[in-house]
Amino acid sequence: MTYIHELPDWPDYHWDQNKLAPKLAAVRHRQGRLIGRMEAIGFGLRKEAVLQTLTLDVLKSSEIEGEVLNLEQVRSSVARRLGMDIAGAIPADRHVEGVVEMMLDATQNFEAPLTVERLFGWHAALFPTGRSGLHKIIVGAWRDDSKGPMQVVSGPVGCEKVHFEAPQAKRLKAEMTKFLRWVNKKDGTDQVLRAALAHLWFVTIHPFQDGNGRIARAIADWGLARSENSSQRFYSMSSQIRLERKDYYDTLKDTQIGTLDVTAWMDWFLGCLDRAIVNTEFSLIGVFRKAKFWETNADTSLNDRQRLLLNKLLDGLDGKLTSTKWAKIAKCSQDTAQRDIQALIDQRILVKEEAGGRSTSYSLVD
Repeated sequence: MTYIHELPDWPDYHWDQNKLAPKLAAVRHRQGRLIGRMEAIGFGLRKEAVLQTLTLDVLKSSEIEGEVLNLEQVRSSVARRLGMDIAGAIPADRHVEGVVEMMLDATQNFEAPLTVERLFGWHAALFPTGRSGLHKIIVGAWRDDSKGPMQVVSGPVGCEKVHFEAPQAKRLKAEMTKFLRWVNKKDGTDQVLRAALAHLWFVTIHPFQDGNGRIARAIADWGLARSENSSQRFYSMSSQIRLERKDYYDTLKDTQIGTLDVTAWMDWFLGCLDRAIVNTEFSLIGVFRKAKFWETNADTSLNDRQRLLLNKLLDGLDGKLTSTKWAKIAKCSQDTAQRDIQALIDQRILVKEEAGGRSTSYSLVD
């Protein structure tokens, strides 16, 4: 079997621009619309959205490789690096910190070029103990062929599915030099298409002993951040790839054994990106709802206790809101809590739910 990296005209990638143009235009429109909506909300809510998106990106990129990270550790690590003070923050282990460090460096420092040293740093961050699971691996350096050819696989140990075979280790230095020279230059190609090709090209070379998929997706996120000229991430490509993991691997496999016409891969990437933005808009409904609420009530007279509890309701308060819970959270007396609540009812912000007596509870007016 001949792989594309063995073809005589490698790496002369090309694609059908006319076929991709409508889908690229639609993706660009959706990108712009989402960014416009996010710019219309407050700075604090934008940071909440970025925290949510980056947390998902880190979690789902690892899940694609079959690795499940602790949600709260990831969220705490991302928040700390973004300078956000969040409730319930917990320490994260070295491995989680490393994955978060790589992802944030890719997206927050998108203007910085990709270099050998930067990629080695990302790889070392992914494997802080020098091991992948129980196995010692080469960290912060290109792989060798001491254990045979590098085969790109997916699936659990013992049931792996081979997708393709990567170039021999002796070619890596030259191959990565070509890749990095291309990925850092501007040649007029749309930056979204460049992100798609960068992902494919890096995966094809597969220069590390492990972690290539996660680094390829970080490179794609770096490219997408460049396409928007913004470090603020409001959608997660990795979350959508996780949902479409089978198609993702099948498309990569088909691309590796075809020609250097990568139209099919570029088309799949654009479609996946479009679906990622659509699904992220649904996941950010809570953020948009919160923004709309405070916009509507911008001139409403509220005290600090009321603002605190209203934000908790908008964030999804655990359980029903009662006067007892209000008093406990706001650190005030029961009488004060009842006055705060009644004032919000009078302002048509809260409504008393049907159950009365000791179980009286309140919710936001829809």
